[in-house]
Amino acid sequence: MARRRFFVDRIDQGLAELRGEEARHLTRVLRVEAGQQFEISDNSTVWLAEIAEARGERVVFRTLAPLAEPALPVHVTLVAALFKFDRFEWMVEKATELGVARIQPVEAARTEKGLFEASAKRIERWRRIAREASQQSRRSRLPEIAAALPLARVFETASGARYFLDEAGAPPLVSVLDRPHAAPAEISLAIGPEGGWTEAERQLASRTGWRPAGLGAGILRAETAAIAALAVAWSVGSTGFG
Repeated sequence: MARRRFFVDRIDQGLAELRGEEARHLTRVLRVEAGQQFEISDNSTVWLAEIAEARGERVVFRTLAPLAEPALPVHVTLVAALFKFDRFEWMVEKATELGVARIQPVEAARTEKGLFEASAKRIERWRRIAREASQQSRRSRLPEIAAALPLARVFETASGARYFLDEAGAPPLVSVLDRPHAAPAEISLAIGPEGGWTEAERQLASRTGWRPAGLGAGILRAETAAIAALAVAWSVGSTGFG
């Protein structure tokens, strides 16, 4: 059985602390004791570590040895138009499990009124969800959850391989993904809001170098499209990049 993995803020002279709810879970639910081994990550390196101290809301780990971690085959930024927060949170969790490197929420023309302003109060919750999903899926690094921005600003400043997911007759994503020789590849995937993209947004995407791509003949919900697109990118990256 795989060891549990936890993220710590930093490792100082071989020691790292875990506080708050996660520490309480270890001490009060799992009833851990000194000497038990877990894995920890400082968002850079994964370590095999043992518990040096566990009391109440404070757990101290002592690092034992660094652990080798396979490199991700593809570095994906998910540019996601804001939609209802309960479903957006589900998307953050599942996208994290699928290895997304960065989630950039955006306000599109058809983003529901009020979501952009309200997103500032939700970002820390999204980051907690991503942290928990990262530990559960045994990631070595947390995904970046960025503050929401207007769509035009993101489209105009993005670089690298960019794909604009659209149901309007676009070629399949799996057929248009670039397969560069240098790995890991870096790509951006843009997912529209409920109601889809406007024609003006399609024109903006074209002017700023975003290539149209589709996910089949059906019309997917935004969160489903995000997960499907990530799964395609992961599959192609694992077998076709390099």
